[in-house]
Amino acid sequence: MKIVNYSGIEQAFHNLIFKFKIINNFLFEIEKLIFKSKKEYNTNEHIFITGLPRSGTTILLNLLYSSGEFASLKYSNMPFLLSPNISKIFFKNNLKTKKRIHGDGISFNLESPEAFDEVFFLNYLNKTSDLKLEFKNYVNLIISSQEKERYISKNNSNYKRINFLKNLFKKSHFLLPVRDPIQHAISLYNQHLNFINLQKKNKFIKKYMNFLGHNEFGNDHKYWNKPKKYHDPLNFNYWLEQWYLFYSRIYLKHSNDKNCNFLVYEKFTESNYLKNKISKINIKKVNYKILKKVDLKKIQFKPDDELIKKSSKIYNRIKKNN
Repeated sequence: MKIVNYSGIEQAFHNLIFKFKIINNFLFEIEKLIFKSKKEYNTNEHIFITGLPRSGTTILLNLLYSSGEFASLKYSNMPFLLSPNISKIFFKNNLKTKKRIHGDGISFNLESPEAFDEVFFLNYLNKTSDLKLEFKNYVNLIISSQEKERYISKNNSNYKRINFLKNLFKKSHFLLPVRDPIQHAISLYNQHLNFINLQKKNKFIKKYMNFLGHNEFGNDHKYWNKPKKYHDPLNFNYWLEQWYLFYSRIYLKHSNDKNCNFLVYEKFTESNYLKNKISKINIKKVNYKILKKVDLKKIQFKPDDELIKKSSKIYNRIKKNN
């Protein structure tokens, strides 16, 4: 998730659109009436990238999207995220390619794919309408709006609805990157501090993240699993415990699922590792120049010995089998 430097007028406009969900919901109904295609894409091999943030999910998204085979929500769809066809006709912020505020060197522009489909679930999850049918409609509209055959989504919240999505799109693939627990926890901890600081400087960033359902970091952070021992996100071991709780559970649940593929972040730049993985999900050509060498951070904190032992055991098990 990246933050765009919106002007004051644009911030007010986005606040209006996201605060009153009825606007996006109304446009979604109009979208279905005007643009709903007779062709459906439910049996195609769609890609869902999910897992903890800072595990390489954005790199994977950009890599696979570079193939030109996929439709995805993009910055050009903001703020009318539920109406991908209608959003084309609205005036767009003249966003030039720039670095995102995470400090990881990843660039984006209006045509960059991004994790925006959580807005659909925030708007429709508690509705009485058929969630399955509506999400199928939504994906079909996104695909047809870009004249593609396959959909790709990077949504860190989709880990909790893998079975839901798998039942809708039976040939779909789920990519779940996993990263060395110490390195991952350092990145999560640092990013949390980064967003706390950013939200202090710019109140819109906090609103923007809440609108999009991005509560991974910052003052409105929400944990993925209820903490056992460490409850304070300002404690490094909180993030290490979250790593352990997340990956021990999701690996146990989905390691034998043929639709799920665990990918080791530290292997991304190894010769042929991702090429072999990608060939199994029927993607023809991607731009591997997007990949960057893994940057290892020095540990500056005292990790919990028991947590390190348990987390390393899970990580090594996943690494060995993937």
